[in-house]
Amino acid sequence: MSFFYRHRVLLAAAGIVLSVAVTFGICFYALSRTASEAQRLTVVLDAGHGGVDGGVVGINSGVKESDINLAMTRILQGKFEEAGFRVVQTRPTEAGLYGAATTGYKKRDMRERARIIHESAPALVLSVHQNFFSSRERRGAQVFFRADSEKSHTLACLIQTSLNSMPECVKPSSALSGDYYVLNCNDYPSVIVECGFLSNGEDEALLLTGEYREKLADAIVRGALSFLAADSSA
Repeated sequence: MSFFYRHRVLLAAAGIVLSVAVTFGICFYALSRTASEAQRLTVVLDAGHGGVDGGVVGINSGVKESDINLAMTRILQGKFEEAGFRVVQTRPTEAGLYGAATTGYKKRDMRERARIIHESAPALVLSVHQNFFSSRERRGAQVFFRADSEKSHTLACLIQTSLNSMPECVKPSSALSGDYYVLNCNDYPSVIVECGFLSNGEDEALLLTGEYREKLADAIVRGALSFLAADSSA
């Protein structure tokens, strides 16, 4: 029986409800972490885009992807810190990481994210983005992982399963492999979480609300805690 299948069955059998699972996970990790900073696990949160690179924009509101990404990572930071983790934000403000907005700024931005990840030596990396597609019908959260990383695949599947369990999920998705710099630049368990499609009016409206962002963050944390709990006992 594969690692992922075994834990997927356990999750399904337990019938975990979102709020209960997150509360249990937070309490478990808060109790298990020691007071010593050196002994705390680190989570890197990467808010995609920033500065002059706003990413995609909402089809109705014109909201910038970069702003939603940052809002999401700030919520996630609070939840992971409450659970006892050390959190490192690659982009803690609205600014980009490229210095001056001159030629090659995008490469400089990505290299700085890679440097922060490597120096943090994290237990996992979550890069937060918003999706966009030519068809306005496409919607829902989607998680991506690096194809040759088994741990990243497991992490992606557990987070995707958690996102699929949300009442707002109209069509469950599968975690997908992707060829992205933030995934390829390190060997830590890393995923990209596309929280929804800003090209879809329903997703956009949800993503603009603090209530839905909290729900998304809870689902992401639930999947991450499931991964870390299984990884630590392996």
